[in-house]
Amino acid sequence: MAKTLVTSEAAAPVAGPPIAKARRWRAASWAPVAVLVVLCAIISIINPNFMSFGNAQRIAQAAMIPLVLGIGATFIILMGSIDLSVEGGLTLAAVVLSLLTLNGANSNDFGIFAVLSVLIIGALFGFINGIIHVHFRVPSFMATLGTWFIGVGLANALLGGMAVRINDPGIRGLAIERFLGFPWGAWLALACLAVAFAIQNFTRLGRHIYAVGGGEELAVLSGISVVRVRIIAFTLAGVFYAFGGILAAAQLGLGNAQIGNGRLFTTVTAVVVGGTALSGGQGSVLQTLVGVLIVVVLSNGMVLMGVPPSVQIGVQGLMIIAAVALSIDRKLMRIVK
Repeated sequence: MAKTLVTSEAAAPVAGPPIAKARRWRAASWAPVAVLVVLCAIISIINPNFMSFGNAQRIAQAAMIPLVLGIGATFIILMGSIDLSVEGGLTLAAVVLSLLTLNGANSNDFGIFAVLSVLIIGALFGFINGIIHVHFRVPSFMATLGTWFIGVGLANALLGGMAVRINDPGIRGLAIERFLGFPWGAWLALACLAVAFAIQNFTRLGRHIYAVGGGEELAVLSGISVVRVRIIAFTLAGVFYAFGGILAAAQLGLGNAQIGNGRLFTTVTAVVVGGTALSGGQGSVLQTLVGVLIVVVLSNGMVLMGVPPSVQIGVQGLMIIAAVALSIDRKLMRIVK
């Protein structure tokens, strides 16, 4: 009996810090929501047009692609990895879609099968990322940096430097046609968010992604196949990047090799600003939604306030530095590398 009491007393201090850390994280996860509310209030005071329904439509239009891309990146960052192939996956998907659907360059008109083909290509793109990262033991940022350029290079090879106009009314309707005042693409992005939320919270894959991000060694000891989880997560991210490519092609009405330019910065910024930790294991797709809204609302607000574009870029840079600094627990890091 005495031995049991000693063991229990010894275990108590060990359980304390993780619980305290979890409580601190839950409190910190609400900080981006507070930032979003304060940001909206300040912009509304300076320019009341910010609260108009027309401006809400513009925000939804601007947020739908970063949200879908951010969802895919969130699953990777939750594992403690990084995916730089966002622009490559989106560009390749948009270009393939423009060539398979009704367009101004050839006689193809595969309709829904073109969309399914693009999603399969996105899954294959992500699967290759996972295979290179896991089986060839290449760091995720280097593996995905390479596939980023491969994706853009393939898109260039398919088009030969040209742009292909999309004439398919179904694809164009994602950006043009509206439901309850908002484009169908925005509703599709919310549907992607709902699917990702279900995967994250109600599936074994979601739990395993958190476990791998929380500590790969502990995940292995728990019987989790880290190799399989990483490959599936990268494959899933590739599908979301392909969805982003579909929305980008619908929004611009064409496919070209420059369609993904600048998407990586916005994606990573939104995920980090939303509160998902770069170290892995903490965060969620709902926080990514908040991060996307912060980035888009800030950009929209600066336009309404007449802030020069050069200053806007500087503000976004400061925002991501601040978000990363606040998301890192420096007590657990002896060196920053």
